[in-house]
Amino acid sequence: MLTVSAVGRRFPGGIEALRDVSLRLEPGDFVALLGPSGCGKSTLLRLIAGLDHPDAGALRWDEGHEPAPGEIGFVFQDATLLPWATAAENVVLPLRLRLRHAASGESLPAVHAALQRVGLAGFENARPRQLSGGMRMRVSIARALVTQPRLLLMDEPFAALDEFTRHRLQADLLALWQAAACTVVFVTHSIYEAAFLARRIVLMTPRPGRIGREIASTLHPGPETRLDPAYAALVAQISKAMEAALAER
Repeated sequence: MLTVSAVGRRFPGGIEALRDVSLRLEPGDFVALLGPSGCGKSTLLRLIAGLDHPDAGALRWDEGHEPAPGEIGFVFQDATLLPWATAAENVVLPLRLRLRHAASGESLPAVHAALQRVGLAGFENARPRQLSGGMRMRVSIARALVTQPRLLLMDEPFAALDEFTRHRLQADLLALWQAAACTVVFVTHSIYEAAFLARRIVLMTPRPGRIGREIASTLHPGPETRLDPAYAALVAQISKAMEAALAER
């Protein structure tokens, strides 16, 4: 799907966020970008999304051109919902931007389907203040999925949630990924979250961010995954690899 080749990014003031980063994304991947705060994970995600541009290297899409509007979904750390709008009105925004000429009523089936997929059927008319933190994040995910994107980018979306809600949303996300058959790139600083979710765990070093290691997961995700000895072994493997990557700075 996408090849990131020797990418670098330096911000005004001289802060070098990324250096010589190379990464390959395949259709159907679930990739976790794992590393400490400030290592450039979010910067790399923004480059992939086209929200920023590298100073060195290149990003090459297999089709030879960037995805069309709506083919990339982005979920930020904060739910970033319009506080005065209902859940349905928040979810429909990408469709209105993508299909400016379409009547809003034509989008309703897609909006209802997206909210149902994230477990929010019946909450179409609720406003953000009426929803819990986990429910607001579900609305944000529904908004990212409503255009049926080929690539879903997620920037630590569960970091601010309590552990119980985070675990439930992680399991729901895996089910959505399997049903949607899209590619997911998920930024996190949690080894446990990366081990549970991702098929490929990409470890990034502290600034300037580089790819330190990549670990493939053979776990079969399910409700009992966290109790599986293979999950504990994967967490230990990632932890050791991260320590080694940090030592090579």
